Amino acid sequence: MRNRFLIGQYGCFDESKMQRDFRKGFFGIEACLFETEEDRHRLILASQRNHFQVGIHFPLRPHVSKMRDALFLANSPEMRESSYAWVQSELEYLASMNPTYILFHYPKPVVLDDRVDWRTWRFSDKSEYMSETEMTLTELIERTEVLFQWLTMKSETYGFIPVLEFDALNRYIYETDFLEELLGKYPHIKVCLDTARLYLQEKLDPYFDARKVIHKFARFAYSIHLSTVQIKDSTTNSRHPVLPELDQRDGWAPIEDYLAIITEQNDQVMIMFEHRSDLISEDQLNQCYDWVTHLLNNGKLMRSNHSY
Repeated sequence: MRNRFLIGQYGCFDESKMQRDFRKGFFGIEACLFETEEDRHRLILASQRNHFQVGIHFPLRPHVSKMRDALFLANSPEMRESSYAWVQSELEYLASMNPTYILFHYPKPVVLDDRVDWRTWRFSDKSEYMSETEMTLTELIERTEVLFQWLTMKSETYGFIPVLEFDALNRYIYETDFLEELLGKYPHIKVCLDTARLYLQEKLDPYFDARKVIHKFARFAYSIHLSTVQIKDSTTNSRHPVLPELDQRDGWAPIEDYLAIITEQNDQVMIMFEHRSDLISEDQLNQCYDWVTHLLNNGKLMRSNHSY
């Protein structure tokens, strides 16, 4: 089971985090925004020495573009063209690293439901979002299919799995079937479900049901970004590791429910622990890994029993 586990490395190749968080048999490391060429080289050497895979949370190199994410769906043709050109350049750079997958945020810009107050949602600048009045469903479908065609072609050229991690979602996605149809039409494209982000949106957006969204897209998931967050009167303990004692009644995300829905449909999904392991002890970190292993195995057992 642990051959489907990954840890994240953000900003640099952190040897101490590697020693504390990584376990023998883990699938690999997801890397994002490595500041120096030296750190990127150390990641490659470590992957070769320890025989693990590397995934890229785009972008790997900071400061190459003014954009934080590739804005593939922007209204401006110039912005879309610039985004594709940026990603093409980075694909050429990443080719020597031979990443197993490259992850991009989707949709970007985010299309915001006009009925919801989004002031507490985190964006780096105004280019990262637009309202539903600024993009029609037809435009979203057309631009998404162009993206899927392009990523499919690039995945075949460079040999990686394109993964789209959901940002905030609006009714264009969760009340229609177009994205499921495109994911079926372009099977190279996979999705990533972030448990903390899904829970945050459910608490913010009265029209959003995280469990329904997970059920809708679990079969297309390549990976789960796994962490939890506590939401009561305010949001606290962001990116906290998942633990069995973190009770929903105390405002924690229903991680057990989420994983049960996912494993019912997808027994090959990768688990990337996108958490702050410094918030807990080493014993608790082991408990986290053991509990997730138990939940995934239980899902497998339940499917097996159901099949009989």
